Amino acid sequence: MNDRNTSDHHIFAFDLTEHEARRRTEVLAALGDAWDPVAVMNAETEAHRLLYSDLDADQQATYDRLVAAGVLPPSGQG
Repeated sequence: MNDRNTSDHHIFAFDLTEHEARRRTEVLAALGDAWDPVAVMNAETEAHRLLYSDLDADQQATYDRLVAAGVLPPSGQG
């Protein structure tokens, strides 16, 4: 492949650094001061525990196969 500019093909660079910094700032502003990432992670862990609790034998076997295949994380790592 020829990397030089031609009349129908132009090479240019676009730096997204400034855009990414602005995007991150806007995301944090939208989350607000009350956002607690530790509480969010704890809630996610609890939701995972509840989702996969009280499975019947067939559901548990399916869950175990998905964990063994690496599709789902093992219990306690959700």
